[in-house]
Amino acid sequence: MTDPEGTAHDPSVAAAAAAPPAAATAPDLVTGHGPPIGQAPATAAPRKRRRRWPVVLLAAVVVLGLAAGLVVWAPWTPPPVLRPTGLVAGPSTATSVAFHWSRPRTGPLPDKYLILSVDSPVGSVAGTVTSYRQTGLTPANTYQYRVVAVRGGKRSPESALLTVHTLTPPVSQARLQGSWSVYARTIGPAPSGHRNGYMTWKLSPACAAGACDVTLHGKDGPVSFRAKLTRMGAAYTGRAVTHFRCGPAGNTIPYPVTLKIRIHPTKATGENVAWAATSFAGTMVMTFQYASNTAFYCPAATVKGAITGTPA
Repeated sequence: MTDPEGTAHDPSVAAAAAAPPAAATAPDLVTGHGPPIGQAPATAAPRKRRRRWPVVLLAAVVVLGLAAGLVVWAPWTPPPVLRPTGLVAGPSTATSVAFHWSRPRTGPLPDKYLILSVDSPVGSVAGTVTSYRQTGLTPANTYQYRVVAVRGGKRSPESALLTVHTLTPPVSQARLQGSWSVYARTIGPAPSGHRNGYMTWKLSPACAAGACDVTLHGKDGPVSFRAKLTRMGAAYTGRAVTHFRCGPAGNTIPYPVTLKIRIHPTKATGENVAWAATSFAGTMVMTFQYASNTAFYCPAATVKGAITGTPA
């Protein structure tokens, strides 16, 4: 081809002229030589390709971290309801016990705690409370408890078993109540027909609980009597007036007698919520008044008897 001025045009020469000059290649810093003759110098990779691998690696790390976080903190996997620990008995009375336990070491508090006795619920407290007191118990008795935490309707395993005891009151605080069989043994001489023997007593306390005054309804064979026994410390004292009979069979006359009674409990046990006497002892002094008719008389006399009582 010929350019406008008549010069022949070579395409290869034109392409070479259009191409940018080759960059000078610096000699190797170690050997001091450039690249071998006839070998094209190495061309560095574009910067975009160099950055691709770190970006991909960083993205993978972020994804794995998020996945691990979801496994640990996933809201649909609630923490377990921990078993209550550290049960310790607290102060007790004759009719109540108390105990407490430890809060969970980790995780949220429960909604509430169930208190179990012989595997049956006897009460509950809020999840912020770690103590319990039960009242209305039997004196001198043993009780066992376990505690269960509850959260979101789910129960923890039961705590270890805790054994506690109500206190044993002194016998002097025993309550006299109910029906009794009373044995009277005379001390010294007694009018004819009044020897050792049994009576039946019914004791009715004047109070709803504890030791207090009682009303005595007694029966000695065909003879009945009633007395109020006033409690003073450990002793109960009172008196009653009744009539025995004296004289020959078929012709007896009333024989007035005054009974002076003094008793005290000697043994007791827990019954339901009461500290109840199971035996008592004491004395009964019988003072007979003189009585007579036209045919005979009954002398005045004082007879002392030792008495013991057991529940009938």
